Amino acid sequence: MKQADSLMPVLDVFDKMESEVRSYCRSFKTVFTKASNAWLWDRSGNGYIDFFAGAGALNYGHNNPRIRTKLIDYLLQDGVTHSLDMATEAKESFLLRFHDIILKPRGLEYKVMFPGPTGTNAVESALKIARKVTGRTNVICFTNAFHGMSLGSLAATGNSFKRKGAGVALGGTTFLPYDKYFGPLIDTTVMLERLLQDPGSGIDHPAAIMLETLQGEGGLNEASAKWLRQVEAICREHAILLIVDDVQMGCGRTGTFFSFEEAGIRPDIVCLSKSIGGYGLPMALTLIKPEHDVWNPGEHNGTFRGNNLGFVAATEALEFWRTTELERAVTAKSHTITRFLHRMAAAYPKAIAEVRGKGLIQGLVFRDASQASALSKAAFERGVILETSGPRDEVAKLMPPLTIEEDVLAKGLERIEAALQSLLGVGERTTPGKASV
Repeated sequence: MKQADSLMPVLDVFDKMESEVRSYCRSFKTVFTKASNAWLWDRSGNGYIDFFAGAGALNYGHNNPRIRTKLIDYLLQDGVTHSLDMATEAKESFLLRFHDIILKPRGLEYKVMFPGPTGTNAVESALKIARKVTGRTNVICFTNAFHGMSLGSLAATGNSFKRKGAGVALGGTTFLPYDKYFGPLIDTTVMLERLLQDPGSGIDHPAAIMLETLQGEGGLNEASAKWLRQVEAICREHAILLIVDDVQMGCGRTGTFFSFEEAGIRPDIVCLSKSIGGYGLPMALTLIKPEHDVWNPGEHNGTFRGNNLGFVAATEALEFWRTTELERAVTAKSHTITRFLHRMAAAYPKAIAEVRGKGLIQGLVFRDASQASALSKAAFERGVILETSGPRDEVAKLMPPLTIEEDVLAKGLERIEAALQSLLGVGERTTPGKASV
């Protein structure tokens, strides 16, 4: 790695002019200039393997050439860029392809709502329509959930640090324990069902239950298929809508397009954003079962719900799902990561408590939470970008683009292993290690 950046105040402009709320640039102290698939380069020419992928917004990598060509062609043809919710060819093409490639083959029937450009827009609209449909206000959500940073979605978010930033009381939600919150032997749906059945529980009958099938920001906690099916059954029994927040886990992050496919559940409402935009472009969807689509025209709107560049990029990105090729590639690469992480956990049992995650979002849980951030720093020094998650930032999270090349993935894992050796010391290993994956 070149050292030029360390010899100058590379972030001086950002330190002086940008709000103190900035976060990622404090961890990754350089100025990036270009990117391609799983690589980022800074202005000194240093290359970094991206195991962060825009927090899940870049499942198809940086500057995917297939998608980029479609965007350039659209712009050069003076295609409509901004349209509110007016009808455009770009939106029409996206809706048709989404139906043909994603919904129809899975036997799913949803109306597609464009709530605005971000995941929290999708969540806010989901909460509103659930309350409108049922006439009830309470929403049950779960420990360590993360659903967004606007007030409604923040009220459904468990992280105390993020909740404190609201500045006002957050209400309308009830938190219950997520799957395995008390350990693998306790089925928390028993508590959920008992509280809903008991008129003395103090829980207002909810409009909806909202969940992530795998809690990304909450620490890579994965719900079992059995738990998800039981939650769905409880929803049906008690006339409660089921909302799945698939903002980060959707679009193939866990292996299948929707993260809930393997469980076989049929949510009433699904929230998508991040990689649905295909190219890192702002875009979000709220999928609503037709019988629940009771909006009045304009009852929920937003200036940027008609991002036609997002439609164009998303339409081309859906082509990755016309066959099973990408899904099979994700499965193979996820096995590579799983084997690597378990080898690291076995090598450093005093430091690493467990391996969590699924697909191309997996990580190491550190007994000393500070070591996850230390690993992120050590990895960055070796040319890998990875972030942390969990209520104490105790999980070092690997989240590369789904399209990462096998050799680049292997190189990134080798660098992470070197970072772990530097951080924890080769002498602490309990089993011999090697750089290969």
